Amino acid sequence: MEKPKKAVAAGHVCLDITPIFPGGIRDKAENILLPGKLIHVEGADIHTGGSVANTGTAMKLLGADVRLAGMVGDDDFGKIVREKLKTWGADQDMIVSEKANTSYSVVLAIPGMDRIFLHDPGANDEFVSEDVKEELLEGIALFHFGYPPIMKKMYEEEGAELEKLFRRAKEKGAAVSLDMAAIDPSSAAGRADWERILKRVLPLVDFFVPSVEELCFMLNRGLYEEWNRRAAGRDLTEVITWEEVRQLGHRCMELGAGVVLIKCGAPGIYYCTKSREELEELCAKLELSAEDWGGKEGFEESYEPEALLSGTGAGDTCIAAFLTAVLKGESLEMALKLAAAEGACCVAAYDALGGLKGLDEIKEKIQNGWKKQHLNPALKKN
Repeated sequence: MEKPKKAVAAGHVCLDITPIFPGGIRDKAENILLPGKLIHVEGADIHTGGSVANTGTAMKLLGADVRLAGMVGDDDFGKIVREKLKTWGADQDMIVSEKANTSYSVVLAIPGMDRIFLHDPGANDEFVSEDVKEELLEGIALFHFGYPPIMKKMYEEEGAELEKLFRRAKEKGAAVSLDMAAIDPSSAAGRADWERILKRVLPLVDFFVPSVEELCFMLNRGLYEEWNRRAAGRDLTEVITWEEVRQLGHRCMELGAGVVLIKCGAPGIYYCTKSREELEELCAKLELSAEDWGGKEGFEESYEPEALLSGTGAGDTCIAAFLTAVLKGESLEMALKLAAAEGACCVAAYDALGGLKGLDEIKEKIQNGWKKQHLNPALKKN
């Protein structure tokens, strides 16, 4: 049997605390989160979060040979994170900081609206390139990094540390994957020049997999503000169009990314790839078909979920399925279907891993006619 290709998932890790809202709550956030108002909830779901825990652990559960590298504090939250990762055999490469607290998020997943995050980056702000040990990079086929916008030292100095880390991975012969995170406009990350950062790092990125909101904030602030006006409190993915997202995707390729997936929330995933000739080396390295992967563009609509409990981790598990499919040598078409399907499985649970299904099970469900959702007709290819 052929040995599985090895991968590393590094970057942001935290503890997510998600109060469970009764299903009967159906109102706008501004009518719920009022000063002095008592809101009845039904317990809380406490689980690991962030790209390392969500994407990395999901990849592991889907059959990838992956190691996880992130930083926590020497505190109670850090112990919970390490214990939870230990149950998946994924704690051995976690770094414990003596100086910083463990990152945590309070996730407000109110039924019928997008999530609201109260986030403390904690030890993630200390993370630098050298925290990924040389031994971790030896013999890997894929290096995935997630959430530099909420890791201070990774976006400071126009992303110098991020570039350094990616160069190290590339020198070891690994393909590089990069996921982003939402940015608080009033924070230091919100004031950073993200277009300059992306110009610096995307030439080193083979798979760029951001969400549409965060990418638009980074590359076209005027359009981002227009989307917010157009949405008028609704989810932005309800009002965006094919041409708008396409322009963002092609800009990412101009900046250097080889394969671009833009997560568009519940509607699905936009994708575009460089030409067959430009992807030959990458495809040869990962044993992919350049014919299948080169020069493609489209929109993969989402599948109908069995239940809709929380979107927490849906984007991360979607990318986990995609990257695992890459490591298994799947076609672009199948990798996209598996990604969209795993995202639909994720929203049926409160945490990122509870709804996870194996790739073979998902393939069977797709082959048996799993229905697609058609949530934003404006995202269809012209």
